[in-house]
Amino acid sequence: MILVDDAGKAFPSINHSPWFGVTLADFVMPFFLFIVGVSASLVFKKVSCKPQATKKVLLRTVKLFILGVVLQGGYFHGRNNLSYGVDIAKIRWMGVLQRISIGYLFASILEIWFANDYPVDSSKAFIRRYFFQALAGILIGLSYLILVYGLYVPDWFFEISSLNMESRSPVSGYGLSIQTVNCGVRGSLEPPCNVVGLIDRLLLGEKHLYQRPVYRRTKECSVNSPDYGPPPSNAPGWCLAPFDPEGILSHYVPCGLAFRPHSCAC
Repeated sequence: MILVDDAGKAFPSINHSPWFGVTLADFVMPFFLFIVGVSASLVFKKVSCKPQATKKVLLRTVKLFILGVVLQGGYFHGRNNLSYGVDIAKIRWMGVLQRISIGYLFASILEIWFANDYPVDSSKAFIRRYFFQALAGILIGLSYLILVYGLYVPDWFFEISSLNMESRSPVSGYGLSIQTVNCGVRGSLEPPCNVVGLIDRLLLGEKHLYQRPVYRRTKECSVNSPDYGPPPSNAPGWCLAPFDPEGILSHYVPCGLAFRPHSCAC
C-alpha cells in the first residue's frame, strides 16, 4: 500500500491500472476481503448465540462504514492541506472501508445463519455444509453479470466544477459548465457508458462520487498516461466525469466469488 501510494508514479507496474488490465496494486483490495472472509469463517465457526453474533456483526459494520465516511468522505483535505470540513451536499458516501464493511457483513451473515452443522469429513459433506453460501456467491455473480450486460445506459450529463478541473490544462469543450456524455448502449465496459457508473449516479448522485477517478490516467485523458497529467487537446468530455471505484455495483467487481477455506465471501 505504501509503494502504491508513494511510488506508483515512478513505477507504473505497481500503480493501479488506469482502466483495463491488472497490476500488483489491483490485488490489494481482493486480498483484504479474502482476509476478512477467512477471519469471519474462523470466528463464527461455532456460534452459541446467533442473534448476539449478528448484533456484533451489525455494530462492527456500522463502525467501519462511519469511519470510512470520515476518512474518505472529503472531511480531510489532504496531507498538504491542514484544513478540514465537508459540504454535506458533496460528501462521498462510499470508499474502501465502506466496501470492507459490506463484504464483512454479507460474509458473516452467511457464516452465522447459513452454514449447516454437518461435520466436514468428506468432499460431499463439505458441499452439504456450505451449499447455501456457494449458491449465494453464484447468484451474486450472475446478478452482477446480468446488470452489467443487460441494463441500458442512456446519454447523461454532468456539471464541471473547479474540483473536476483541478489544475489541469483546459481543452476544447471544457469551458462549458455542463458536459454531455453520449452513450445509448448496453453492455459497455468503457469508462463513460458502463452500468456501474449509471447505478451510482442514480442512487448516490453525481456530486457524491469520487471526483478524480483512475481513468483520468488513460491515454484518452492524460498525456502522461499511465500517470495523471494534462488532457490531450482531443480528450473526450467524460475525462472529467466523476466515477466511484468503490460504488454500489462495483462492490461485486474486486471480489467476485472469492472463496475462503470454509465458505465464500462477496
